[in-house]
Amino acid sequence: MKLGAYTAVLHDKPLPEALRILRSLGLDSAEINSGGFLPAPHLPAAEIRASRAAREEYLAQFAAADVTLTALNCNGNPLHPDPEVREKHGNDVREAIELAALLGVKRVVTMSGLPAADPGGRLPAWSVLPWDSAYLDARDYQWNEVAIPYWKDIQARAAAADVKVCIEMHPHNLVYNPGTMERLATAINATHVGAELDPSHLFWQGIDPVAAVEKLGSLVCNAAAKDTRINPEARVYGVLDDRHERVLPDEPGAVSLGGRYTLSRWPKSASWDFVAVGRGHDIPFWTDFLRALHAVDPDMAVNIEHEDQELDQVEGLRLAAENLKAAAAAAGI
Repeated sequence: MKLGAYTAVLHDKPLPEALRILRSLGLDSAEINSGGFLPAPHLPAAEIRASRAAREEYLAQFAAADVTLTALNCNGNPLHPDPEVREKHGNDVREAIELAALLGVKRVVTMSGLPAADPGGRLPAWSVLPWDSAYLDARDYQWNEVAIPYWKDIQARAAAADVKVCIEMHPHNLVYNPGTMERLATAINATHVGAELDPSHLFWQGIDPVAAVEKLGSLVCNAAAKDTRINPEARVYGVLDDRHERVLPDEPGAVSLGGRYTLSRWPKSASWDFVAVGRGHDIPFWTDFLRALHAVDPDMAVNIEHEDQELDQVEGLRLAAENLKAAAAAAGI
């Protein structure tokens, strides 16, 4: 099993420096952004397509750092009703499969996407609990008319390239838990589309990530190491806490998601927060999590995704790496 990190947190550093940081923390795997919501400063796509020599030179940077490139990441919304966003993010997934194949990388991480509730909708619509027939109608449209055709095409492309596309089960997407992951896999006869097991999004939904791994089994083909802390505010606001504020495009920290869409500002006293590994759940949990992943695939890569707003980029990576390595040692991996 390889333990590493998603390098988006080190976006401000040249690739060789980012890889040196990972290795100094005792990590030996890297996941590189290739598009979607975020830019791709560590992936020179045009050069990689241009020649074998450029690809060899690129991969040599990983070899020099003794770090393996285990995945490309293009998290976005390839089903977005805004054609500008949909076309960019959908094409980013297709291009990531192509680039991964050229580089000999066997994993691409992305999200399932989320369409509008009906053909005329302008904004994505997520039905949390479709108890009313109107929500069931919306779900049928989203899955049958939009998601399944797109993902059948991605399954075919991934199979042809012998690359696994790993879906991060993320709320505000059609695939956000083990049940919806299995629904998509069945609908497209998946052989090269599976799950990225990121426990952080499962924790706040009340899902046990270890049980999720055991349920999905061989559908799990990649994993993230990111923790979630449930705060006392959850007793009042619940986990579906919507006290988010709009961030205008010209404000510091605004992130463009394509078109006019930007991220919102997290509440100051949120019901839950993403935190570094070990700050939400103890080492025994992470030990059990790694054991469950190892039972599915002993060669699986588990890459830290650092989004702890209380720790700086390297401090957060260091703490997560220390705790993840301690869990791996306890698991005998």
